[in-house]
Parts: sequence; structure tokens; C-alpha cells
Amino acid sequence: MRMIYLSLVAVLGLTACEATEGLGRDVSNLGNEIEEEAQEAQ
Repeated sequence: MRMIYLSLVAVLGLTACEATEGLGRDVSNLGNEIEEEAQEAQ
């Protein structure tokens, strides 16, 4: 039973890391787009 619990925690942890990494890429892309628009506006 303990091994199943530990496996579940490990899988959820890896999934959370992937989601966080994806969010980081999205925010980075948004920042790049804002920066490009600001450069064009100057």
C-alpha cells in the first residue's frame, strides 16, 4: 500500500512539473510578444 502511495505522489509531482514548465513557456512567450510590440511602437 505504501508503494502505491509513493508511486502516485511521484507521478503527480512529475505532472505538476510539466504543467509549471508549460506555464513558464507561455508567460515567456507572452513577454516576448509584448516586448516586440513595444519595440514596434517606438
